[in-house]
Amino acid sequence: MAESMQGLHRTCRCAEVTKEMIGSEVVLMGWVQKARDKGGIIFVDLRDRSGIIQLIFENGNIDEEGFVKAGKLRSEFVIAVTGTVEKRGGAVNENLATGEIEIRVKSLRILSEAEVPPFPIEENSKTKEDIRLKYRYLDLRRPDLQKNLMLKSKIMMLTRQFFAKEGFLEIETPMLGKSTPEGARDYLVPSRVHPGQFYGLPQSPQLYKQLLMCSGYDRYIQIARCFRDEDLRADRQPEFTQIDMELSFVDVDDVIDVNERFLAFLFKEVLGIEVKLPIQRITWQEAMDRFGSDKPDMRFGMELTDVSDVVKNCGFGVFTSALENGGSVRGINAEGQGSMPRKKIDKLVEFAKGYGVKGLAYIAIAEDGTRKSSFAKFMTEEEMNALVDAMDGKPGDLLLFAADKKKLVYDVLGALRLELAKQMNLLDKNEYRFVWVTEFPLLEWSDEENRYTAMHHPFTMPMEEDIPLIDTDPGKVRAKAYDIVLNGNEIGGGSVRIHQDDIQEKMFEVLGFTKEAAHEQFGFLLDAFKYGVPPHAGLAYGLDRLVMLMAKVDSIRDVIAFPKVKDASCLMTQSPSVVSEEQLEELDLEIRPQEK
Repeated sequence: MAESMQGLHRTCRCAEVTKEMIGSEVVLMGWVQKARDKGGIIFVDLRDRSGIIQLIFENGNIDEEGFVKAGKLRSEFVIAVTGTVEKRGGAVNENLATGEIEIRVKSLRILSEAEVPPFPIEENSKTKEDIRLKYRYLDLRRPDLQKNLMLKSKIMMLTRQFFAKEGFLEIETPMLGKSTPEGARDYLVPSRVHPGQFYGLPQSPQLYKQLLMCSGYDRYIQIARCFRDEDLRADRQPEFTQIDMELSFVDVDDVIDVNERFLAFLFKEVLGIEVKLPIQRITWQEAMDRFGSDKPDMRFGMELTDVSDVVKNCGFGVFTSALENGGSVRGINAEGQGSMPRKKIDKLVEFAKGYGVKGLAYIAIAEDGTRKSSFAKFMTEEEMNALVDAMDGKPGDLLLFAADKKKLVYDVLGALRLELAKQMNLLDKNEYRFVWVTEFPLLEWSDEENRYTAMHHPFTMPMEEDIPLIDTDPGKVRAKAYDIVLNGNEIGGGSVRIHQDDIQEKMFEVLGFTKEAAHEQFGFLLDAFKYGVPPHAGLAYGLDRLVMLMAKVDSIRDVIAFPKVKDASCLMTQSPSVVSEEQLEELDLEIRPQEK
């Protein structure tokens, strides 16, 4: 039978009890992890968010009713105990912070009984994720998840502390705003007061933070909730949190400087890791050429090598036809993998095909220097030697090549490089390698829309020296945009914004907006720019992704209290769900019947 607390007050949390407190009396409250009856003595592990401590119930040490209760304690019962801190009688438990002590219980109160949970509450649970997410309130009792969420809380607190010292103001921006179709798909909220009209939930506070710079707030920060209606992956959720900032009277170096100091502060305070400043910077073009990715993992080598010039006149048609069609031939050297079995190489070829190329060419060099190759018969000995030399191939190496359009070659070799790194155990979660990627293309061509689209957003400033190219060769214009990348994950990105009317108009023009369309979508911002706008720039971090890397877990679901699954539904609350006809009528909405 559950009881109330009846004036009982907890003196500390379980793992806050130390050996210095031996002899003193404490009141602890928490969940029963497990109970073990050793005949006359009952041992109970008591758990709260701080950790676990061992309780000891002895016959005659507690009143008869209390002892009987102790005998029927089950996992997840919520209890309160009063007892004395003692040196542990048995062996010390090295795995517990409280492993040298135990509590000899004098009184017990059962505050809440519990049914047997559908899975054990334990670290590194082997229970299927969909079951754990259905009972997320139980899953969140697991010590590893609690550590992750406490880490996230600490990171948010330190973030506010750092930016407050740097003169940033925390200002909230609206959740209900205007839908702007440029970019990812918006979540829409129907308006009851304005039938047939909709708010858009913010994909980021971008326009509002630029308006705050127009309003003279100088430095803005917000830990902001954002929403994107897009397909999910391990590191994506329909709602997520950004550390969002904007600064006035700054250029690229100013934004990078304050953020490098922020990252150094955060990693020192949270993980005790020194981040070496300044952080390395590479251009977008260099990142693509060397790593096949604009978010390169710098923890290992295996860089791409352009061998187009070496093979342009060779006898292998796959290489030469790719080059004749304006493509590229590049390779990576998986050092020490020359003895990889043919079956594994075939799996890599299939992996590559998933990225749109027709296949991979390879040369496997045995330890004795002999070679096996998928294309040797099409090339002379001299051509093969030149290719191996260009790749710095040594006995024991595996050389892999892709030949196709340049973008496809980058994509497939960038992905293959990471896949091989996983197989070769080159990815150390305890190593943190940052890199800034700068000078992104301002625009990218969309075959679907048959026009240029903004790689970041329409307010990104071009590099000054590239402005003349907007009219003549828009694809070559570089942006004053920068991403901060950690271990192959983009954890933050931003840009210097356009603050001059003529450049903004030119940008809209190249994106295919008429003046009327630009005004209809962004009129409030363009109007604000007429009244004196400072040069400004900003950056936003994906907080969940940053915490995921600092917590050394593989999914952002492990650092979000109540995450959604891949189809953007919540298994625990069963949302999204159908709403009543009355609610739809109030919103002047009607659901179109689905065709079966």
